[in-house]
Amino acid sequence: MNITESIILAIDSIRVNKLRAFLTLLSVAIGVFAIIGTGTLTSSLEGTMTKELEKIGETTFWIKKMPNIVTGNDWRKYSKRKPITYSQVKAFKRKMSITDQISAFGVSQGKTIKYGNESTNPDVTLFGTDEMYFPINAVNVVNGRPIMKQDIALHRSVAVIGNDVAIKLFTNEAPLNKKITIGNHSYTVIGVLEEKGGVLGQNKDNQVMLPITNFLNYYANHWEQSLTISVKAPSRKLIDATIDETIGTLRILRKCKPWEENNFELYTNEAISEMFGGFISFLSAIGWITGGFALIAAGVGIMNIMLVSVKERTREIGIRKAIGARKSWIMLQFIVETITLVQIGGIVGIMLGIAGASLLGVFIGITPVFPIYWIIASVVICGIMGVAFGSYPAWKAANLNPIDALHYE
Repeated sequence: MNITESIILAIDSIRVNKLRAFLTLLSVAIGVFAIIGTGTLTSSLEGTMTKELEKIGETTFWIKKMPNIVTGNDWRKYSKRKPITYSQVKAFKRKMSITDQISAFGVSQGKTIKYGNESTNPDVTLFGTDEMYFPINAVNVVNGRPIMKQDIALHRSVAVIGNDVAIKLFTNEAPLNKKITIGNHSYTVIGVLEEKGGVLGQNKDNQVMLPITNFLNYYANHWEQSLTISVKAPSRKLIDATIDETIGTLRILRKCKPWEENNFELYTNEAISEMFGGFISFLSAIGWITGGFALIAAGVGIMNIMLVSVKERTREIGIRKAIGARKSWIMLQFIVETITLVQIGGIVGIMLGIAGASLLGVFIGITPVFPIYWIIASVVICGIMGVAFGSYPAWKAANLNPIDALHYE
């Protein structure tokens, strides 16, 4: 029995039964597409998140008023918390003894930035930051300078702009020392941020940074708007001590009673990674479940195709058996044909999965990562499917009575 011949026969059966084969192979492709697409997407998301956290450093953590994800009736509970105010941040900085690497920032979305006759779309993110925001959060200024302590103390009308804002407003001239307008106030551009592109659907270049005092004066809902605090421990050994001091200091400043839980949330790189890991696991499970159902349906279709193929080739099987073909040869022939059909659909699904996930990755701003182990797993699964769903048709073909098969019309 020639394996190459069996593969050719499998391909020929696709040609003869185009529609039936197409629908079945489509089911295989959809199943593999779901598995590979999910694997590529989750690997890309995980790689991008890890890279971003590594840039900031494992000794940095953040404090916010509310959790990143709030479900059900918990929203009411967390919304009653008092905001983290700028006065609390300044008191927090004074009281911390282990580290002085402390920053605070606020965010306002949907701003329009103007320069002369040029203006951006109303989708620019406005950050109110202090001088420590840049080193703690690994934000680099490639042209000009960042916001300094004196800018905040003197309420200077200065701004650091993202690369997209610079390109949009300053097509033919350098942006430094030019005056831009945000709402009713103008600011002198003192720096341009390093180009970062999109990260997890968020454009890091479409933003403007102001001194936090100006931000709170003109663009926050009020001076009591809740801020996010960034803290960087002096070293990996001191991160636990820094976290403990942070929690104790904030509990005092925010008047938490000894028996009450914290009225703020603290996030470390490890906590963010774990939370993100849970989301990745959920996506992976959805991909495997969806792909599994599609592959089972495809397997049934493949088995039907092979049963029809056995019936159509009954005389051929009778002739083979009459001239001495063994049962094992005939079984192997049909199993190889089944595996070939499944693998063709699997290859199409792998290519579609990688292409689809890569396009989505570019759209949401993540670096595509092609998971070799997911691809190998898909090939192995398709091989197992070929054996599992091809065994019955192969057994049926191998056990045909040669005399009856020769007289079959």
